[in-house]
Amino acid sequence: MASCGMIEYEDANAEVRAVYDDIMATRKTDWINNFWKSLAHDPVTLRRTWESVKEIMSPGELDALTKEMVYLAVSATNQCGYCIASHTAAARKAGMTDRMLGELLAVVGMANETNRLASGYQVEIDSRFRVLDWGA
Repeated sequence: MASCGMIEYEDANAEVRAVYDDIMATRKTDWINNFWKSLAHDPVTLRRTWESVKEIMSPGELDALTKEMVYLAVSATNQCGYCIASHTAAARKAGMTDRMLGELLAVVGMANETNRLASGYQVEIDSRFRVLDWGA
């Protein structure tokens, strides 16, 4: 259960309803998930977070599937069960297969392992990695 409870659409004030309406219109859905209903206790945080998510996750140089898979990878690393569920569903909707999920989680696991090893051993960064122009 959310620490402050959740604000349902019918109980929301006009400011919160406006954000809820934008979420539903943008996502082409008829419901508000529990994350947003929990944030609605602080309408300023709700609006700011929604505006940021909407901007970052909108079409750009990265396609929707890539963005959702990156979000899922970070969520898995941060061990956010809610975000793992939410962004797995979004990634599947964008085309992620079971095999893609397995490969993604293998990369996440390997990155976490090698990150910890490099940090623990305090490995000095190679000078070649510090070059700004990699000839791309």
